[in-house]
Amino acid sequence: MTPVSSKQYADDVSLLMVLIDTNPLFWSSTAAPLPFSKFLSQVLSFLNSILLLNQLNQVMVIATGLNSCDYIYDSSLGLTTQRVETLLQKLEEFVIKDEELNKDDSVDGIGSSLLSGSLSMALCYIQRVFRSGSLHPQPRILCMHGSQDGPGQYVAIMNSIFSAQRSMVPIDSCVIGSQHSAFLQQASYITGGVYLKPQQPDGLFQYLTTVFATDLHSRSFLQLPKPVGVDFRASCFCHKNTIDMGYICSVCLSIFCKHHKKCSTCGSAFGQPQTNVSTSNQKT
Repeated sequence: MTPVSSKQYADDVSLLMVLIDTNPLFWSSTAAPLPFSKFLSQVLSFLNSILLLNQLNQVMVIATGLNSCDYIYDSSLGLTTQRVETLLQKLEEFVIKDEELNKDDSVDGIGSSLLSGSLSMALCYIQRVFRSGSLHPQPRILCMHGSQDGPGQYVAIMNSIFSAQRSMVPIDSCVIGSQHSAFLQQASYITGGVYLKPQQPDGLFQYLTTVFATDLHSRSFLQLPKPVGVDFRASCFCHKNTIDMGYICSVCLSIFCKHHKKCSTCGSAFGQPQTNVSTSNQKT
């Protein structure tokens, strides 16, 4: 793997891309461990602590909704006294806009947030920073996610994960929902990030500051949490379901839960059944 050629300010200067799950169906359900207002209050305190650690640190916040995602805060723009007001105003505007887009679509259950879109936006912003000048902070992504995984986003999310890996950008994951996220487990494992599901969500600020506030250089001296196991199961391309066993196209490596005469991805015709493979190789 060839790293991106770039120069950094110093080892302890960070660019933190924070992806916040704003799915209203999740926050209004019993799966949410704490009210959204309390969650947001602790996140704001965490962001301020990041900016206080080093005057060169940068923070970018991306809101992840049901149907859209958008940049809602950039610490490089605006004065210090306007941070909270700017973020809250942009977040309120985004939530209203996202809810309007959701009126025409019926969602069963909690639904899944557009994680693939927010990851892509974060990586695009990081690439722009790489090319903006000779010096830049060390980037990393923090996903604060609560919604369930959306199997339909599997391909897009995996592409983002491999792109982050190639750019040497770790993806940290803080899962605040009732269930673990297989997508984020794989993202943190592949990119060398930290995956954490807080046991006591009321103390979210303590988890954020002790685990995710540390820069990449300092992490080599700390004992950070390690996942007990990673769910490597894939989603089939035909029905978007998570499967343990499936058929794989030998041409484009698309995965299907049932045998097909023709690959729906590349169009290759199959005279014999595709190779049947296991997709549930879990590593501990």
